[in-house]
Amino acid sequence: MTVLHGGQLTRIAKEYNIPKSQWLDLSTGIAPYSYPIPSIPINIWQDLPTITDNLLFVARQYYQAKYCWPLSGSQSLIEKLPELWKTQNKAFNTDISHVYLPKVGYKEHQQAWQKAGCKLHFYQQYLPTDIENNSVVVVINPNNPSNDKFNQAQLKSLQETCEKTNSLLVIDEAFADILSPEWSFVSQIQAQTDNVIVLRSFGKFFGLAGIRIGFVCCGLQWFNRIRQTTGPWEINGPALYIAEQALADKNWHKKQIEKLQDQSQKQQTLLIKYFPAVSTQSNALFMTVFLNNAPHIYRIFCQHGLYVRLTDENDALRFGICSNRQLQQLEVILKDCDKFISHNLTE
Repeated sequence: MTVLHGGQLTRIAKEYNIPKSQWLDLSTGIAPYSYPIPSIPINIWQDLPTITDNLLFVARQYYQAKYCWPLSGSQSLIEKLPELWKTQNKAFNTDISHVYLPKVGYKEHQQAWQKAGCKLHFYQQYLPTDIENNSVVVVINPNNPSNDKFNQAQLKSLQETCEKTNSLLVIDEAFADILSPEWSFVSQIQAQTDNVIVLRSFGKFFGLAGIRIGFVCCGLQWFNRIRQTTGPWEINGPALYIAEQALADKNWHKKQIEKLQDQSQKQQTLLIKYFPAVSTQSNALFMTVFLNNAPHIYRIFCQHGLYVRLTDENDALRFGICSNRQLQQLEVILKDCDKFISHNLTE
């Protein structure tokens, strides 16, 4: 299974023969406002990367975690988890092991467990309650692109089910920075918790996906297992330095959330104007419009230099959040495409 992602503007620009400079790229859920890169001391570039105690401290404070460890993007752990779980859980058998995943969601989770030879079970909107022994349950909270969310009480109940079945609960909170803290399950993880792993993205909220850093929050045993599998210089020094400054900057966090929420409201108003009477799901990092003719409207947008994410199910278009300048560009393109949109919505 090949997983398609947004952020492939070079390929799309070539396919539609439109120069990259003329595109409005809203194909990712990465914030349009980036944390300002601080002046990086020369020794950070010259020395081998070091995960400092202060980075771990500010990460624990930011995520409200007892144990927290940096990764070269949360994707790196998604790929490692099947082997880590197999090693940790002696009862794990790749021929009969069961993994529960959202039917609609970030497909890299599905690909990792599918490659490991697991039997996949899919759910949506409602968390699974009937779980086989020695299983893995993956929850994406909030989900991408559906924006489904589960509260702490729901996740706690699922964790208890996982405890009874000797199963592992993996919660991907890649977009959780934009939610109020009580939505994150990290604060519920104790030092002795050994059946929950929470993945946190850094690049999306901080608008710095290119530096490739993320974090995992978990109990002590999983913390030690994951740390031992991390190479000595897996994350580059500048990324570690920038993350340390950014995670500690509480004033910037507050302003970023306010800006993203404001832009999301403006953009939702605009999209409803051009897509009336269709289902939409939105948060402060992306919004998804569900359409019967999503592939055709996607191609129309591309022909007009607008690159959005066509969902894997081909039933929706996901828009990243615009800056003010991008919002003006989006309105111009939507006006140009209005007659094509209206025609396809009525078919």
